[in-house]
Amino acid sequence: MKRVLLLVATNVAVMLVLSVVVSVLGLDRWLTAEGIDYGTLLVISAVFGFGGAFISLLMSKTIAKWTAGVRLIDGSEGTTEYWLVQTVKQLADKAGVGMPEVGIFEGAPNAFATGAFKDSALVAVSTGLVQGMSKEEVEAVLGHEMAHVANGDMVTLTLIQGVLNTFVFFLSRVVGMIIDKAVFRTERGTGPGYWITVMLLQFLFGILAAMIVAWFSRWREFRADRGSANLLGSPRSMIAALARLGSLQTQEMPPQLKSFGIAGGIGSLLASHPPIEARIAALQAA
Repeated sequence: MKRVLLLVATNVAVMLVLSVVVSVLGLDRWLTAEGIDYGTLLVISAVFGFGGAFISLLMSKTIAKWTAGVRLIDGSEGTTEYWLVQTVKQLADKAGVGMPEVGIFEGAPNAFATGAFKDSALVAVSTGLVQGMSKEEVEAVLGHEMAHVANGDMVTLTLIQGVLNTFVFFLSRVVGMIIDKAVFRTERGTGPGYWITVMLLQFLFGILAAMIVAWFSRWREFRADRGSANLLGSPRSMIAALARLGSLQTQEMPPQLKSFGIAGGIGSLLASHPPIEARIAALQAA
């Protein structure tokens, strides 16, 4: 419930900020003079901006199970599954969150956590990770994922995406209207210039927004690494797990789960994960 209220409060705050910016710049008078209800545009922008992000968050576990082919386990399937479930339970107790669903999916080494609520998340590991790592290393990876859950990273990422989506939707249309009137000299309604500008700006603003989301995603990976070290009492196992990941061929996660995986792509402005070398160095320096 707290997260739902936070989402609503953030939505309202974004609308207020955009409204103030529009008023300070005098765009409200210009938009009104052009017969454009910018208040309605604000609401529509917020609905589209936060709506998609919020729905994705609520459906994240279902989407993850389907796209990654996750098989849920309860520990009765065998000794490995029993150990995984018990390890997750111990980590959840240490982190102060509810027991998440635990799953396994086929593929090269990787893992992820997702879910809208801390006490009903999903933590899944690949068969390649379980088979290619020692128990201490797998425990460190599970600690990393439980740190994501305890930190509420899924909700925070949704809030950031919602805020950025709202800004992209609103600003691309306001600027599109300005260019349509000033450059293309459209006198009534919106002309082709408006739609061309909106599509171009949504693409450009979208890239900038993706860079911001990727930056936060990289930052939270460092934090989850530290969280795993804290849960286990030492960074040694997490460092060993990262080193092992660096020597293994990791699996590219589906687009919907890429920012939630333990391993990511190359370091760049759009990378969801920092380079493994940087993560190891950060743990060693802590």
